[in-house]
Amino acid sequence: MCEGGQALAEDTLPGEVIVAPVSDADDVLRVEHIAKSFGPVTALRDVSLHLKKGEVLGLLGDNGAGKSTLIKTICGFQKQDSGAMWLKGEPYEPRSVDHARSLGVDVVYQDLALIDELSVYQNMFLCREERVARLPFLDRRSMKKEARAALDEIGIHLPRLDVPVARLSGGQRQSIAVARGVYSDADILLLDEPLAAMGAKEGAMILELIARLKKEGKLSMIMILHNYVHVLESCDRVNMIVDGVITFDKPAAETSLEELTEIVVDEYRRARAAANAEEVAEAAEAAVLDPE
Repeated sequence: MCEGGQALAEDTLPGEVIVAPVSDADDVLRVEHIAKSFGPVTALRDVSLHLKKGEVLGLLGDNGAGKSTLIKTICGFQKQDSGAMWLKGEPYEPRSVDHARSLGVDVVYQDLALIDELSVYQNMFLCREERVARLPFLDRRSMKKEARAALDEIGIHLPRLDVPVARLSGGQRQSIAVARGVYSDADILLLDEPLAAMGAKEGAMILELIARLKKEGKLSMIMILHNYVHVLESCDRVNMIVDGVITFDKPAAETSLEELTEIVVDEYRRARAAANAEEVAEAAEAAVLDPE
């Protein structure tokens, strides 16, 4: 730490100081002015958000708004072009997904990152397998026992843990992916569309699990969701990202389905009007260049 409460990030140049934002004591994560581009495409322009301990933050936005890019930046999958992040008040610069996980930030991707041919307990311990002491063998008995205890603790009841996950329903598979993040002792869990391609029954299973974790208050979560009803039921606070910028931040209890829908409709109207204006300008320019 520098004088005056200034935090100096590891990658800063000599003489360059990044001042940590004023932070609430309950904030476990702060993201300040994050920008990210892929060639000529700007995914994130200027994103700032914060997450409190035990809070569930719903992240909304249209396709291509930058939601997944933001999640991938927070979890260490990719590095931002500019801006900074703080984790529990300290500069946070994850070098990889594994590095972020070691710091308490885990992610459940939309495609779950499960291996269909492996069993439930093997997926629970994927890339962190336990071995018999001083022997090159997996300790399957110990992993099964710990997986059962972890699943039972958060209310996931599966009759068998040695079956391939390919045989399970979408809701059960998603539950395993979430449980793996919880079991890893994560402080922050990032969920990229956890209800994607699920039926009502399976979706209800995941929402029930999230509600149970929320009630415990130990885990902070950021969830990308598209169903506004689910957002209002499951989240403490709502952020909306539009064109790479957070444009809306309210407690879920202070907003409504009507307000969220109206924001999206207004944004669509503005985008459509801008596109029409551009088409008119291009047509006018073409007429000037080629009057015939």
